[in-house]
Amino acid sequence: MIYDTITYAVAEDIATVTLNRADVMNALNTQMRAEITDAVNRGGREARVVVLTGEGRAFCSGQDLGDRETAANLDLERVLRDEYVPMLKAIHDCPVPVICAVNGAAAGAGANLALAADVVIACESAFFMQAFTRIGLIPDAGGTWFLPRQIGYAKAMGAALFADRISAQQASDWGMIWEAVPDADFRAHVAARAAQLASGPTAAYARVKQAMEASMGNDLDEQLAVEARLQGECGKTRDFKEGVVAFMEKRPPAYEGR
Repeated sequence: MIYDTITYAVAEDIATVTLNRADVMNALNTQMRAEITDAVNRGGREARVVVLTGEGRAFCSGQDLGDRETAANLDLERVLRDEYVPMLKAIHDCPVPVICAVNGAAAGAGANLALAADVVIACESAFFMQAFTRIGLIPDAGGTWFLPRQIGYAKAMGAALFADRISAQQASDWGMIWEAVPDADFRAHVAARAAQLASGPTAAYARVKQAMEASMGNDLDEQLAVEARLQGECGKTRDFKEGVVAFMEKRPPAYEGR
């Protein structure tokens, strides 16, 4: 696929997907959703970590209501089912870690696009907003699933009903995101975090994702069985063997990602 609304680059086992419609604050249209889906799937095959970020002053302002003739003609159920679901699933199910580097405003579906990632790192000037009720809608793009699990029912309900701005630091304090970073350090910090994951035990990371996801619907006995199975798989990897040898030799491990 040729990308017109995003850019895609791979270097040092890091695939960087950049939303590139800065003139409309990286609002999501049909083409961008398809390109993000393709690029994240591609990154999962070609790299050991995917970084999703935005160009310009915003990460993503949400659905581009100018993408159709009028907002009234938008078939939102179809758009969510056919366009958003594949994009969100590509991020959520990616076999390698996905970092969302939120470089600015993340509003509406843009906020929940970010929350679909495994790790969210935001610059301190960024903010998140469940803006949907401001135009008579409910949170979508996974918002009603992500938010209660990340920040609890009470905070999720308030965020959805009031549609207030949530600063990056507040989001970090609430547990919505991993961390908020000073703007001056943001790019370097994201690069360092991505490099750390790109040089890590990729097969173990994939199973961390599987275990965490399974825990959402399991009781303790079921989850202990999942852990035992996945840990058994990890124990057969080259990275586990390298990790043990490196520990015994008191040196940093040289993981191959398999």
